[in-house]
Amino acid sequence: MIFEIAFLFFAGFFGGVLNSIAGGGSFITFPALIFVGIPHIMASATNTFASCAGYISGTYAFRKELAEHKDELLRIIIISLLGGISGAWLLLKTPEELFKEAIPWLLLFATVLFIFGAQINSKLKTMAKSHQHASAIGVILLMVLLLAVSAYGGFFNAGLGIIVLSYLALAGHTNINTMNGLKLLISTTVSLIAIVLFIYNDVIAWYEGSIVLCGTLAGGYVAANVSRNLPQKQVRRFVIFASIATTLYFFFDSYMA
Repeated sequence: MIFEIAFLFFAGFFGGVLNSIAGGGSFITFPALIFVGIPHIMASATNTFASCAGYISGTYAFRKELAEHKDELLRIIIISLLGGISGAWLLLKTPEELFKEAIPWLLLFATVLFIFGAQINSKLKTMAKSHQHASAIGVILLMVLLLAVSAYGGFFNAGLGIIVLSYLALAGHTNINTMNGLKLLISTTVSLIAIVLFIYNDVIAWYEGSIVLCGTLAGGYVAANVSRNLPQKQVRRFVIFASIATTLYFFFDSYMA
């Protein structure tokens, strides 16, 4: 019991540190929840719950940047709500065994995005600058893309931040503070509506999730105070190593064990 509490807390702690510095905290917290015996779908729902507090506090921190884009916030929130609840509903309708088999591919997708996210965002920004006067069709396509991104977040939280940043770059945003604020707003909206559905269907492991949540908050607080002294390149390399190792483990567990 004590080992489980300590294990989940420190998984949340390191996940919170990673989320604050380089992203990718779910590569730590999601496997930790499965390791202590939580079923895969419940672990995904619980991981969404445990991550949400960090999204909310981060959104509040960027409230000034968000206020500068108040005209588009309502549209973003509505689309994020629709996508988030669609993804969460799809997760709940997915058979446990099928979801277990999909996890390695979802992790692989998130890992590739984490590793190459900067290059992808750079190319998308270039595309966005050359197409600043988007047509009505382009606007509609961007709305559909946000709906798809939000649905992914409701279905599987890992890698959501990286995917949202890619969407924002394609949408023409270039200010990193604004992008981070909108990223956190979308992540918060998606997670909150998904959590409501998860609570209704009783698929959140509250005890384990609360321990991870406490660890995440502690890790995020510590990272906020010491991040300037941490070698972010080394942290990023650790996340890449952890994400690759986690992905390989789930591929082995799903297809070779």
